[in-house]
Amino acid sequence: MGTIVILGTANAVPDDRHENTHLLVQEGQRTILVDCTGNPLAELKRAGVNPDQLTDVILTHFHPDHVSGVPLLLMDLWLSGRKHGIRIHGLADTLGRMQTMMKLFDCESWPNFFTVDYHILPDIAQAELLADGDFIITASPVKHLIPTIGIRVEFVRSGKVVAYSSDTEPYQNVVDLGLESDILIHEATGTSFGHSTPRQAGEIAQAASAKSLYLIHYPADLDEEKWLWEARQSFTGPVYLAGDYLRIEL
Repeated sequence: MGTIVILGTANAVPDDRHENTHLLVQEGQRTILVDCTGNPLAELKRAGVNPDQLTDVILTHFHPDHVSGVPLLLMDLWLSGRKHGIRIHGLADTLGRMQTMMKLFDCESWPNFFTVDYHILPDIAQAELLADGDFIITASPVKHLIPTIGIRVEFVRSGKVVAYSSDTEPYQNVVDLGLESDILIHEATGTSFGHSTPRQAGEIAQAASAKSLYLIHYPADLDEEKWLWEARQSFTGPVYLAGDYLRIEL
């Protein structure tokens, strides 16, 4: 059975109840982390996931609230004795910056450091990110302040589809990623430039004919009822506010 685990829901400013937005996607032999912040190993364990089972990391863009945990994740996996490699997916801009950051930590000098395979995605709509017996994952550019991707995850066994907008203004590529999805996880930061309001998230879900909408990347001190009410003004399906450590079975 496929699983989505929401590890964090806040925008760039977390609090004691909301970590920065990132999530896990699990099915079969694959455990995929989408963005990486905070204290990754502790969060994975808190979610009931063995960190050594992590197979892939998808980085949607190179803003601190989405990538700051990567060096700590890799170091802690190494110190915990990991031997097998890990694959990190993202746009050239994102992965180039990530590799530069890892060089600053002198990771090449870490004895017996496991292999990190950087998989650069083309900056095109519906680029294939991963395809195997567990998932078909595609990525498309979205409209943020720097190069950013959203993703569409198709669970092969169940046929269920989950789309994630990442940080973005309303954008046709997100509609296409979320087309007839079972779940659209869409950011709802508010009126900040490069982001979306709850109402706009609802409009995207409606245009995509998504079956349900989960709001994420919202202000930690938000008025929850207001955010849900606004999204429900433009989307006729069920709307939920994603919560930290929420598990969604598919």
